Amino acid sequence: MVRQAQSSRSDQLSRPQLIQSMLDAMKVPDLRYKILFTFAMLLIFRFVAHVPVPGVDTQALSQAFRDQALLGFLDLFSGGALSNLSVAALGVYPYITASIVMQILTPVMPGLKELSQEGEFGRQKINQYTHFLTVPIAFMQGWGQLTLLRSSGVLPGVDFGLNLHTFAMMLSLVAGTMFLVWLGELITERGLGNGVSLIIFGGIVASLPQMLGRGFLENDYVSTLITLGVIAFALIYIIVFFNEAQRRVPVQYGRSVFRGGRMQRQSGSSFLPIRVNTAGMIPLIFAFSIIILPGTIASYFNDPLSDGFLNSIASFFASTLDPSNLPYWIAVFILVVMFTFFYTLVIFQQQNLAETLQRNGGFIPGIRPGLPTQEYLNRVIIRITWGGALFLGGIAIVPYFVSELTGIQALTLSSTSLLIMVGVALDTMRQLESQLLMRNYEGFL
Repeated sequence: MVRQAQSSRSDQLSRPQLIQSMLDAMKVPDLRYKILFTFAMLLIFRFVAHVPVPGVDTQALSQAFRDQALLGFLDLFSGGALSNLSVAALGVYPYITASIVMQILTPVMPGLKELSQEGEFGRQKINQYTHFLTVPIAFMQGWGQLTLLRSSGVLPGVDFGLNLHTFAMMLSLVAGTMFLVWLGELITERGLGNGVSLIIFGGIVASLPQMLGRGFLENDYVSTLITLGVIAFALIYIIVFFNEAQRRVPVQYGRSVFRGGRMQRQSGSSFLPIRVNTAGMIPLIFAFSIIILPGTIASYFNDPLSDGFLNSIASFFASTLDPSNLPYWIAVFILVVMFTFFYTLVIFQQQNLAETLQRNGGFIPGIRPGLPTQEYLNRVIIRITWGGALFLGGIAIVPYFVSELTGIQALTLSSTSLLIMVGVALDTMRQLESQLLMRNYEGFL
């Protein structure tokens, strides 16, 4: 009996840890259900992403994606559904925009700030408001995308305007967005990982073969493709390193406990983990959205046969804010750094770490509780955010230098996609590992 147990244990040790952890996860009924449920929801998402809107010229749609950088960026968050102009063409981007707006408004508006401090009830109400805000944002984004596509000749047989046909198209796009948000919340509730992030992840993974195929067709040199592979592996290592990097601020806890008929003071030590990349991918979304919009709007007014003042301004923006020019990427780098600081400070202001520590009887050694602790934490956050901001700015501009080095122009947003994929994969693996450790299994990490 002992020999059988030792043999079984040796067989497990001989397998790679990742494979063994996956086998252990599939042995547990509830974990197996979570994994299979997540895959089933992603399969439904991919099916919906291929249900097209009627009246689309597919050749004109492909040409529009080659001409408009904004469409390629929005297609990233629709999971490839926009490139097919399906009913899920808006993806979860309106919901992401609504979530960002609510996070920014929460510390500013007193009513939302009070709700955020009311625990689970407050979070549910804010989530409900986020869903309400998603609907008008989806309508506005759907109208803008259809207008942009119609100007590119993608909808040749559609009388676009205030009519029943246009309203039906808009309603189907909004319904597709809310359906994807519902799928994402089902994954979060019953599956593994963050559902909305996994939908974006699934769309990026599904579009990878096509993107890599375009890159291979543009360049046949084996050495160039090997260089691209080395850069990709180096990027993955850097992304994992910065996503996991954190500054651990030591914290002491002292509490008075009534024991044995008298008060006794107990103490303990811990640390406050402050991540280097607290903002995640949000600054990249902000920066690319803002930098692409002026050039896209300018394209409507840019007429080569006209010499007017408005046309001169439009020509300047259209030529300067072009992804093939260096000033475009310099502006992207600056915007990413600025938005990283802005979003990180907003997040930490909402957490109110100094007040939370003081309320729980904790203090940082050598720092007085209250305002001095808040000032100390602000200095620490600003210092380490420089690392996260420069990291995100570097990730944002890597595609330009990679395209200049390899000559492959098809991988414009690959580093942003890579950052999203690695971040979502790490978060999902971390959740699965915690589930395994709760059941006395070894985890991935």
